[in-house]
Amino acid sequence: MRSVIDILDLSVQELDSLTDTALDIIAHPEKYAHACEGKKLAALFFEPSTRTRLSFEAAMYELGGHVLSVSDANNASTYKGESVADTVKMASCYADIIAMRHPRDGAALVAAANASIPVINGGDGGHCHPTQTLADLLTIRREKGRFDHLTVGVCGDLKYGRTVHSLIGAMSRYEGTRFVLISPKELRIPAYVRRETLAKNAVHYTETVDLDAAIPELDILYMTRIQRERFGDPAEYERLKDSYVLTPDKLAAARPDMAILHPLPRVNEISVAVDADPRAAYFRQALNGKYMRMALILKLLAEADGVPFQAPAADFSTGHICRNPRCITHTEQELPQAFRPDSSEPGVYRCLYCDTAAE
Repeated sequence: MRSVIDILDLSVQELDSLTDTALDIIAHPEKYAHACEGKKLAALFFEPSTRTRLSFEAAMYELGGHVLSVSDANNASTYKGESVADTVKMASCYADIIAMRHPRDGAALVAAANASIPVINGGDGGHCHPTQTLADLLTIRREKGRFDHLTVGVCGDLKYGRTVHSLIGAMSRYEGTRFVLISPKELRIPAYVRRETLAKNAVHYTETVDLDAAIPELDILYMTRIQRERFGDPAEYERLKDSYVLTPDKLAAARPDMAILHPLPRVNEISVAVDADPRAAYFRQALNGKYMRMALILKLLAEADGVPFQAPAADFSTGHICRNPRCITHTEQELPQAFRPDSSEPGVYRCLYCDTAAE
């Protein structure tokens, strides 16, 4: 039994295979219309979601399966204080596979460790969002025809943006990828992503605050919103929320075949006037997410064999406590603190659940 918590749980070969399957689903939907007949997906969404939840549900229905859905945390037992572990143990009794979104960093890892069926991470706080990255990858392949030798501009909230962290992790494994990281200084990419992903894979990248200057060199522009829900200080959000707004005037300097991606929802970081531009791929990207989730559901159900989930190796005796207030360790019942050594920084330990460095 296998779960997907992080995009790095999937090898490059598996990413390519999932993309091939998604393209075959697009070309031959009738082949897959009964592939999950008799199977049930438990969609456990404890954080507001439109695209991801509907995409998972549409994916399962189009495979011929059924959906058991929790879409309002206030109406779930978690509202009464039930732990993530108990919730997924219960859901495992009723379904064949789980898709879960949760506001706490690391919640998906706890779910996978306690479920007896595969778990797909539909987003855990500001940590990871692997199926959004699958949607991104299929969009890149359909728009650009390849994954290698691309210059990718990532703009907006690079500090809290889980979609950004997952995309960088995936694309860093393809030859010739170059990143241009565009953000306010307060929302720069976390240092551990620079060390453990970019530096470790010898990926060339530059950091800038200037979107206008960066646009002409990009093959892909990945816009993100400044996320109100990730800020502890509302005043900081108000100060930074309009840092970047993509308009037709700004696109005048862009390459004619540049693809514009966005994980959605947008607020005002892309003008609606851009929607008519043929380079605007973000609604095509949303549709691609359904196809990739179909491919992933098929893969995990085919591989399900009852083998217990194996959590990453960790040290439970460091004496450290995770200081990330959004980490699942602060709310989950009797969950022990666990840390792993930072492979790129000797002597530094990171929380197994949220990757925050121990102090």
